[in-house]
Amino acid sequence: MTKFDKSKLPSRYVTEGPARAPHRSYYYAMGMTEQEIHQPLVGVATCWNEAAPCNISLSRQAQAVKGGVKEAHGTPREFTTITVTDGIAMGHEGMRSSLASREAIADTVELTMRGHCYDALVGLAGCDKSLPGMMMAMVRLNVPSVFIYGGSILPGKAPQIDEIPEEFRTRDLTVQDMFEAVGWHQNKQMSDKALDALERVACPSAGACGGQFTANTMACVSEAIGLALMNSSGMPAPYESRDQYAEASGRAVMDLLEKNIRARDVVTRQSLENAARVVACTGGSTNAGLHLPAIAHEAGIEFYLEDVCDIFRDTPYFVDLKPGGTYVAKDLYDAGGIPVVMKELRKAGLIHEDCMTATGRSIGEELDLIEREADGKVIFPIETPITKTGGVVGLKGNLAPAGAIVKVAGIAEEHQRFTGPARVFECEEDAFDAVKAREYNEGEVIVIRNEGPAGGPGMREMLATTAALSGQGMGKKVALITDGRFSGATRGFCVGHVGPEAAHGGPIAMIRTGDVITIDAVDGVLSVDLTDEELAARKADWAGPRETIYASGALWKYAQLVGETYKGAVTHPGGKAERHVYMDL
Repeated sequence: MTKFDKSKLPSRYVTEGPARAPHRSYYYAMGMTEQEIHQPLVGVATCWNEAAPCNISLSRQAQAVKGGVKEAHGTPREFTTITVTDGIAMGHEGMRSSLASREAIADTVELTMRGHCYDALVGLAGCDKSLPGMMMAMVRLNVPSVFIYGGSILPGKAPQIDEIPEEFRTRDLTVQDMFEAVGWHQNKQMSDKALDALERVACPSAGACGGQFTANTMACVSEAIGLALMNSSGMPAPYESRDQYAEASGRAVMDLLEKNIRARDVVTRQSLENAARVVACTGGSTNAGLHLPAIAHEAGIEFYLEDVCDIFRDTPYFVDLKPGGTYVAKDLYDAGGIPVVMKELRKAGLIHEDCMTATGRSIGEELDLIEREADGKVIFPIETPITKTGGVVGLKGNLAPAGAIVKVAGIAEEHQRFTGPARVFECEEDAFDAVKAREYNEGEVIVIRNEGPAGGPGMREMLATTAALSGQGMGKKVALITDGRFSGATRGFCVGHVGPEAAHGGPIAMIRTGDVITIDAVDGVLSVDLTDEELAARKADWAGPRETIYASGALWKYAQLVGETYKGAVTHPGGKAERHVYMDL
């Protein structure tokens, strides 16, 4: 009835032998046939919901995945998990739930797979944290796995009315533009009518935010790391051609199951380095410095923020994407997508070609099939990059002994050094209110602390504040540092992931308004003009972590468990500590 030997698959525990008659009766209750019951059971996990456009098309695509699984003699079992959508959670208390949702997604997918003994996994995701969360679950379970992205949103177009500033009328719009429009509005440069008109057109379809923000960055990672079919992340969500990739992903996972190729055969130290290369050369989100270590952690691989930043440092930046550049995700797809990008990296010897992919072929074999070349517009030839180093830089120094990260894509080298007096805020709301009221000065370094994974809790993104600064025309005139993080849509000189965080007694907790801070993205330094003795004296007088209002519930639990940012802000011991592999129980 099936070409698969169920005696070695997890689903044997729920489908095989007389003792499983009660279990089989449940499957018959759902209309399954005898043949379907005795075929491998494949989890088709989606983050479908009605929270945001990122997720709204996932259910449709899941049906195509299920068709592919069925064609290849498997039995798909669809289930859903949560998402928290950053665009809607941004700028208020809801953002505390965002990073914690990554762990909830990984945990719930793991528990569903374990509880029902599924043999393989196809995961569909669309939002910033759901992509890494789904990939983390795949690596944690170490089952044959294929990831598929829900696709990006189509770019918006502003109506050609005089009230809308020309800058917005002449470019493709993304949600980033709406956050920046708020700053224009606060600065009396945009009317209520213009803001209203823009909000109705900026996001015209289903799909995730359109620039090289976190969702598209992690979608590119899914291909580069090998968990997704090559080119599957590129086409926008509304394109019906996505269903062809979804169907192919369903067939591919059955092929992986037959060959016993598991997630950790795909996700290795070398494939993580490939992924970091792609983030760097596309000017991707700084959040990759959080998510790649977390994915590595699930496999027991030590691949930390500093390792990611080392790769960024010697990778050319040659794909011109928003927020630092010009183009959106659809443009990258039209130019050939990640396969063409990786082909350029290969020319410079920057890709590990022997890494396994979801097709069962190596990265090198996949790239041999790619005929297209860099267009010189969206994807520059690697010999003539936009800049010689990656779009994201790691920083260290007496203000960040455990490291920090800054996105420099689109920032000229002469603007990558900044020294100025600190203006310290104890939380994002205080900083945003000050920015809104213009209660800061040109040349200052705005410090937002107590926003780390444990101290926030939840490590909020700061897009509302940074976008308001950009909208006020101050994006290059002030700098910003935080132990929280920044949206992939952030532009300007903004340093995130400063570690150790304030709640753990890091130097950022000791900074006072007026202290002189230096950010040097050229040499990779983040420092404050204080001696070790002065910092030690301040720490001796430190009152301890700032109390939060989260004394119970999921965010309290997250704050107790979450680890250091540079290791990925993970909440369990990871692959190094495990005593069994799920597939082999």
